[in-house]
Amino acid sequence: MNIIIKQLQLIERIDQLIRMQATGTPIELASRMRISKTKLYAVLNTMKALNAPVVYDVALQSYVYEEAVGFQFGFYQSKTTSRAASI
Repeated sequence: MNIIIKQLQLIERIDQLIRMQATGTPIELASRMRISKTKLYAVLNTMKALNAPVVYDVALQSYVYEEAVGFQFGFYQSKTTSRAASI
């Protein structure tokens, strides 16, 4: 379970840098995240599989989103207040 949480935290950090257009090159981003370049590409492929429109902009030297998207993972309180039976 801890592996999933760490992966999601990594995606959240990369997402934030992409939004700021401040990832740098793939080598710089991998170094900043303290992961290998291979692991970075695996994470980016996971993001793409989740429909993130991530591309690398050579002019900006940064990964960017081709269109506005949002990423959120976690539980939040819904407006309806139905209670589930205890398990």
